[in-house]
Amino acid sequence: MTIYSINTGYFKLDGGAMFGVVPKSIWQKTNPSDANNMCDWALRCMLIEDGDRLILIDCGIGNKQSDKFFSHYYLFGNDTLDLSLSKHGFHRNDITDVILTHLHFDHCGGAINWNSDHTILEPAFSNAKFWSNKHHWKWATEANKREKASFLKDNILPIEESGQLEHIIRAGRITEGGMHDIDFFFADGHTESQMIPMVKYKDVTIAFMADLLPSVGHIPLPYVMGYDTRPLLTLTEKEEFLNLAADEKFVLFLEHDPIHECCTVKHTEKGIRLDATFSISEV
Repeated sequence: MTIYSINTGYFKLDGGAMFGVVPKSIWQKTNPSDANNMCDWALRCMLIEDGDRLILIDCGIGNKQSDKFFSHYYLFGNDTLDLSLSKHGFHRNDITDVILTHLHFDHCGGAINWNSDHTILEPAFSNAKFWSNKHHWKWATEANKREKASFLKDNILPIEESGQLEHIIRAGRITEGGMHDIDFFFADGHTESQMIPMVKYKDVTIAFMADLLPSVGHIPLPYVMGYDTRPLLTLTEKEEFLNLAADEKFVLFLEHDPIHECCTVKHTEKGIRLDATFSISEV
């Protein structure tokens, strides 16, 4: 098995929204903002090469939305999904499985593209199965008013219409061997049934943290995003998972950290704190 970091670009989000009740005077030490209070964030995905399987976890924001839509998020950088795949000798048609941690637009937008005539929305990975779960799929397709702007029908419904959609069966907090021997931690604080994939790799567990832990700046427990639908639940889920990660020495793969690909955490007198940062190639 080989794991690759796939960067699909960068975007900007409001720092206050990203850190919730934590004051700017504190969070700006790790995530400085611009004059408009916007901070830089990555759109980093994980690619797992395992025998004849090529598994992509999340797929970035995509490029099919309107200029007006993208103007709210200030996309920047030269990285794209296709360029990042090609650097490792792959093409999107080689992907056999796409795991969608959840269906917010910055995690699943790259799953669907316009066809060459710009008339039909179709899967961007023609040979892949798309993996979600029934709890989250229902939550996203019958969206509440708070999250409706994050669940874009153009990103979601064509997956099901294509016949390429599969569901991982949720069985409690942790589902073992849910798909190709990948375990899943289910978290409900950010959104219903967000999936945190956990992969055994070189004698360690690598956890793709999605929005349970967007960056190293979010490691202290109270640092919970304003986007989360149930912030107190997120705090509990973070505590459970980060304690496990410290005990078991998990490698945490960070989807949104603009600088750090991976980190480990440790127990301290002040609670769970950052241990080390590094790239996936150093594991």
